[in-house]
Amino acid sequence: MSIGEIACTYATLILHDDGISVTPEKINTLVKAAKVEVESYWPALFAKLVEKRNVEDLIANVGSGGGGAPVSAAAPAAGGASAAAAAPVVEEKKEEPKEESDDDMGFSLFD
Repeated sequence: MSIGEIACTYATLILHDDGISVTPEKINTLVKAAKVEVESYWPALFAKLVEKRNVEDLIANVGSGGGGAPVSAAAPAAGGASAAAAAPVVEEKKEEPKEESDDDMGFSLFD
């Protein structure tokens, strides 16, 4: 992540935390006040992101990877799209094999 991205991220979080609407101009104002130079497109991208996504959701899902949903091979029929979207995604949990301990080998490091 570049310094410009980080500066825009912090500016966006500051604006959101203060309850101020996030606009490219306000992000630029905060970034310039911090004496950080950013590419001109970063503030607009962050403002658009906040328009489309909820900041609390972004913060809550920081470690989730951010990857898109799996792509299906065939598109569903027009009527089936809402039913497919409403179906909950069930994640299978794989049990990892239990590692053998030193006790199973019949000796200990301090024998």
